[in-house]
Amino acid sequence: MDYLKVSSKSSPASVAGAIAGLVKDGVPVNIQCVGAGAVNQAVKAMTIARGFLIPTGVDISCASAFADIEIGGEKRTAIRFALYVHRLGPQSHASDPSEDDYEVYA
Repeated sequence: MDYLKVSSKSSPASVAGAIAGLVKDGVPVNIQCVGAGAVNQAVKAMTIARGFLIPTGVDISCASAFADIEIGGEKRTAIRFALYVHRLGPQSHASDPSEDDYEVYA
């Protein structure tokens, strides 16, 4: 499984654009971060991506998990986010999507 790797120096707007593009192309999106700064940038990127996608009738949510990985021969703990895509229904309000407004496609 491929991951978008986000670092503390990643631009949230650039990562958000990548997320939105993958979602629009129907590609599964998984994000991997190591460290608090990287997680912060990833969460900001996912939030910005929601803002890009909701007006197009698509919403996203995520689930997080820990993963033990190796970087340069060193064991590290990563946080991984799996993004889920929700198609908003025709009666939904883009500024206030509620649970009744979308179907989950995971």
